[in-house]
Parts: sequence; structure tokens; C-alpha cells
Amino acid sequence: MTHQTLIEARIAEWTQQLPQGNLYAPMAYLMGLPAKRVRPALVLMACELFGGRAEDALDEALGIELFHNFTLIHDDIMDAAPLRRGHATVHEKWDVNTAILSGDAMLVKAYQLMGKHPQVAAIFSEHALAVCEGQQLDMDYERRAQVTTAEYRAMIRLKTAVLLACALRVGAAVAGASGEGSERIGAFGEHLGLAFQLRDDLLDAFGDPAITGKQQGGDLRAGKKTFLLIRGLELSGAQGRRELQEELARPAEQRDVRRMLAVLEELGVRTEAEGTVQQEEGLAMNAIDKVSAPAARKEPLRQLATLLMGRIR
Repeated sequence: MTHQTLIEARIAEWTQQLPQGNLYAPMAYLMGLPAKRVRPALVLMACELFGGRAEDALDEALGIELFHNFTLIHDDIMDAAPLRRGHATVHEKWDVNTAILSGDAMLVKAYQLMGKHPQVAAIFSEHALAVCEGQQLDMDYERRAQVTTAEYRAMIRLKTAVLLACALRVGAAVAGASGEGSERIGAFGEHLGLAFQLRDDLLDAFGDPAITGKQQGGDLRAGKKTFLLIRGLELSGAQGRRELQEELARPAEQRDVRRMLAVLEELGVRTEAEGTVQQEEGLAMNAIDKVSAPAARKEPLRQLATLLMGRIR
């Protein structure tokens, strides 16, 4: 069976065993929405990488996916988002209070699944707390007038990249990997996660709407502090240019996104961001090269990394 098949079967089994009621119905709803299941797949792949069986890490893979979806429920409330994967968000379909409680219960369910191995529980707790720290920084930065690119990278490392590292280190722990092996596979996930988020920033700004399904420059129109806008403002200030500042001073619906994109191109921000993505991808591949395991076991992770890297090429 493929990793995807194993994961979906375990999720279906778990969902069917949930009690009735409004605390659990949102869990079943959200877990039933279409999803790539990247994080649980990483758990299974890392377990196999270090000589374990995918079937032995299914509970932990499910736990990672439950935690990820818990964060989505709460993130959607914080962002007042109406849609998730093209469907109504939990707080829209039910209400905010139900969504908060259901998310909390989902986190408890994740911890129940992560508690079989003390080492797994310790890895999970460390990284889960880091994700919360990253979300708080994201909210803090939205209220700040100035954020540096270094601060932004530190934030996305916590908010996005560490959960990929966590998934891999959890799978490695189930298989009994050494501390060195765990660190190296974790570094692979962290660099891959950074590349993924930075590429997502590029995709929002410069991707083809026909392919992405999103309005081009949506983050710029909203004034969201991504790597592109932060770096663009830094370089604009150094060169005495005011176009980005002028557009940000307008109401969001009146911003000239094409002008903003042109400025980012002229300042070399797009090229710099693409170079940063490639650097992180290179560091990810170097990390997995150093993992002491047969090349054949590394191949699924390499293929997944290549798939994630190729999203806007």
C-alpha cells in the first residue's frame, strides 16, 4: 500500500470512531476535506528511511496531521477566513466557540497518539510549542510598522518549517534512529519548509492565476508582510524610492498591484527571493545526503522534495 493509502485509511478509521456531538463533528468534517497529507507522509517516509515499517508509525502520522489541522482551525479564526480548501471553515460552518473547543480537543487527541514513546512525545512537544511561538510572532508582526527579513525568516521557520522537521524526527524516533540521524533528517525538513514558504510567497506574487487559482498579488494587495514586501521596503528605503510606500498608504482595494510587482522586479527582489529558495533547497538536499542510510530509502523523500520544489517552475 502507498503512504497516501495507509494514511487515508487510518484517518477514516479514526474518524468513524469519534463520538457523536458538536465537539467531534468539526474534527470529522475538517479531516474529511481534500488534503495533500505531506506531514504524515513525512513521518512514514522517515520511519522507513531508518529501517522501520510505515505501519508502525501510523498513529504518529495521524497525530501530526491532527495537530496540523488543529492549527488550521485556530488560524482560520484569527484570520477571519471564510474558506479552507474551497469549503467553509469550521468557525463559519458552526461558530467560533465550537471551533475553539473542537480545536482544543483535537490537540488533546494528537497528544494521545503521540504518547506511546517518550522520545516521540518530547520531540512533538518541543516542536508544537515552536509552531505556537511562530503564530504569535506572525500576529505581532502584522501590528508592527517595520519587520526585517531576518525576523521574517525566523518566524516562518517556527510557524511552517519546524513542523516538517518534527514529522521527520518523529518517524525517525519510531524507527529507533540515532541522535545524529534525527538531527540530519530534521535539518532536511527545516530547510525544505523554509524553501516551501518562501516559494509560496513567490507563487502568490508572480504565479499564474490560472494555475494557482488565486488572485495575483493577493498578499501585496493586503499589505501582508512577506519576504518580498519586507525586502522591497528595505531596498526602496535605501534607494530613496517611494512607490511601495505610496501604494501601502492607499486602501487595500485601491492598491496598484502591477506597480508594486514591477518595483519588486526592478529592485531585484524576485531574483533574490528565488536565489534564497534555491539555497534552502540545496541545504535540504545536502542534509539528506549526509543521512547514513541506503540511497533507495532516501528516494521517496527526494521525490517529495522535488515535487514541492517544482510548484512554480
